[in-house]
Amino acid sequence: MRIAINTGGGDAPGLNAVIRAVTLSALANGWEVFGIRRGYDGLLEDIPNGVIRLDRRAVRGITHQGGTILGTTNRGNPLKWAQKGPDGEMIEVDRSGELIEAFEKRGIDVLVAVGGDGSLSIAAGLAKRGLKVVGVPKTIDNDLDSTLTTFGFHTAVQTATDALGKLHSTAQAHRRVMIVELMGRDAGWIALFAGLGGTADVILIPEIPYDIEKVCEKVESRYRGDRGFCIVVAAEGAKPAGGSASYVEEAKAGRAARLGGAAETLASEIEERTGHEVRSLVLGHLQRGGEPTAYDKVLALRFGTAAVHLIEQGHFGCMVALDPPEILAVPLEEATAKLKLVPTHGEIVQTARRLGVSFGD
Repeated sequence: MRIAINTGGGDAPGLNAVIRAVTLSALANGWEVFGIRRGYDGLLEDIPNGVIRLDRRAVRGITHQGGTILGTTNRGNPLKWAQKGPDGEMIEVDRSGELIEAFEKRGIDVLVAVGGDGSLSIAAGLAKRGLKVVGVPKTIDNDLDSTLTTFGFHTAVQTATDALGKLHSTAQAHRRVMIVELMGRDAGWIALFAGLGGTADVILIPEIPYDIEKVCEKVESRYRGDRGFCIVVAAEGAKPAGGSASYVEEAKAGRAARLGGAAETLASEIEERTGHEVRSLVLGHLQRGGEPTAYDKVLALRFGTAAVHLIEQGHFGCMVALDPPEILAVPLEEATAKLKLVPTHGEIVQTARRLGVSFGD
């Protein structure tokens, strides 16, 4: 058996742990293991060492490392490959046939695709076209519906919570409103968990459109008391009631629209309405970097070994998923059918409300 592994989409803490787990589990079966660099670029583009052999030495000591030794990209969709058309404008073409042929030429039997909803949707499309695929769920956004959690999420939340803890002291010292923008796109999981763990006063998530006046009411209540400062957490996809999220870049061929500006917009509006000094901070890619937490390491290792176990069983076209205490197999189409969003009336939101957190509604 010859298997390959690739990592696609945004990076997440724990990717290297998965690579190590897949490699060691497959080698134990006497299989050959290969890594594809930068998603599918290693097979479709002329890049040095586009496909590398993975052995024990190649994956030694990488479990604790952030990033991915294979590299990644969120612009290399072989089903909608962006390239210049006859008139010089960027167009999307289907290169899946070329990709599957490249797998066949190299004698690769199965692909272990590690990614989030975008990357696993690509894997589902390739599986439909006849490629043997097993998916591993990865995203700091935790927005894949078929698994309780994805590796990378726990580390991102810990990073954001640590940052909020540090901001409390400077916010209090200067009597400021501090607004922190966190990742998550259409799902508010990181903002909700980090805001709750970091004792934020206001948490704004995409699932609950906010009223800026209600946000300002909460801010003012902090200054009427003896606190004199306020911590606001805003998911990058947070939006006002009747409005839309903030974007810094529109969608184009081969690239999704890029969110950004939520914290800056809020800072301007809150300062104008309340007169209090406001500062904004975008935590950005810090949430993706660094050593994974122990939880994410263990989850990544479990997912990697489970993916190889599915290959042993001849179970393809599926994704490994956490359903405590077990790791299950879920069809890729089902796993990518919808995003897992924060339940607006769920227990975690209610916990925050009972603790006095405002969601701006």
